[in-house]
Amino acid sequence: MTTFTVDQTHSTIGFEVKHMMVSKVKGQFNDYTADVKAEDLTDLTTATINFELDVASINTSNEDRDNHLKSADFFGAEEFTKIKFAATNIAKDGDDYKVTGDLTIKDVTKPVTFDVEYGGKGTNPWGVEVYGFEAETKINREDFGLTWNAALETGGVLVGKDIKIKVELELNPAA
Repeated sequence: MTTFTVDQTHSTIGFEVKHMMVSKVKGQFNDYTADVKAEDLTDLTTATINFELDVASINTSNEDRDNHLKSADFFGAEEFTKIKFAATNIAKDGDDYKVTGDLTIKDVTKPVTFDVEYGGKGTNPWGVEVYGFEAETKINREDFGLTWNAALETGGVLVGKDIKIKVELELNPAA
């Protein structure tokens, strides 16, 4: 098995959610670790995949919103410092993959399935192999205890329930 590292300068773990039922707020987690091992990343079914995101690194480009998301109203970042994902099954889906695993947010663990597209393999200018992947899933935040909301005068709510999680990864064999 080869260990692969995430090139964090060319990777993003992001999300988006409806705001006021009319627009979207997007954000990402700036600090995370990954444990990815595989016989060969051109066949993802050989991989073991584990991620840990640092909740305090949430970034929506708005400090007040980020602080609210870190508070007990949402993630409770002081008590629940990490969001975790551990793959439990990886299945080929045509040219792509379905990666199912356990997602833990706060103290709630639920199975989720990511649709994963293999972007290909190349060699960078320094002779290092590079593998690209994009993954996406949608969760209901309330299933993970993220239930805070505010009713709007015009009807509806401030924050949507559905969260789209989008991951763009560039992986390299560990040196």
